[in-house]
Amino acid sequence: MSVVETLRDGAVLTIQINRPELRNALNEDVARGIETALDTAESDPDIRAVVLTGSGDKAFCAGGDLRRTADGTPFTIDPAQPRHYVARLLRRMDHCHLPLIARVNGHALAGGMGLVCACDLAVMDQNALIGVTEVKVGLFPAMILPYLLRMVPPRRVMELCITGEPVTGAQAAAEGWVNHAVPADHLDTKMDWLLGRIIDKSPTGIRLGKQGLTTIREMTTDSALDYAQFMLANMARTDDVREGFAAFAEKRKPSWTGR
Repeated sequence: MSVVETLRDGAVLTIQINRPELRNALNEDVARGIETALDTAESDPDIRAVVLTGSGDKAFCAGGDLRRTADGTPFTIDPAQPRHYVARLLRRMDHCHLPLIARVNGHALAGGMGLVCACDLAVMDQNALIGVTEVKVGLFPAMILPYLLRMVPPRRVMELCITGEPVTGAQAAAEGWVNHAVPADHLDTKMDWLLGRIIDKSPTGIRLGKQGLTTIREMTTDSALDYAQFMLANMARTDDVREGFAAFAEKRKPSWTGR
């Protein structure tokens, strides 16, 4: 049985972490499975969105697999070559040109919260918990910190990190960390509602828009304005923009080509 499974439903590819017995904990195999699935999605021009979720109804992802190694630690990083699969996975998620939506079907803790924050959008079970619990085992959520700081105000991040206390999906949605929090039996209905409003839009506009947003986020305001002018001029030359304007003028539904 694969630790990561995929399901194709029309224009949507769902990636599911499949380790329910370990609360869908992350390890090297899970990271590579998600990366491979993202590669598959991006290689198919008919895929318009990707959903990341966990199997079962208990956990989306409870973070890294904390089973100890031979030296008694939960993982080993060579200080001379400090590379870790979580950092690699987060970079791959960052570079995904398709909309990436977290379907948070259960608790999202530690690295699991990092995965939620690394997605573009998130729909969550309102009663599930989300937070960073590393301090309870003497760690700090170092690798996922850049993604937490993108989504959560700095003082709130500090409170989460030094107390280790999670909050419910309902509270996270009220504070803006996730887009929507609903009862568990409404999760798929809300996902379908959101996906329906994504996959009918221009894949070119979304792809270039994601690229622009990622780049502008790291720029000064002045540099961002210069870059935005360049991006807008290039987007205006795409086939999808021409089709979008023609469809608007002719009062019809656009037929997107992704070019």
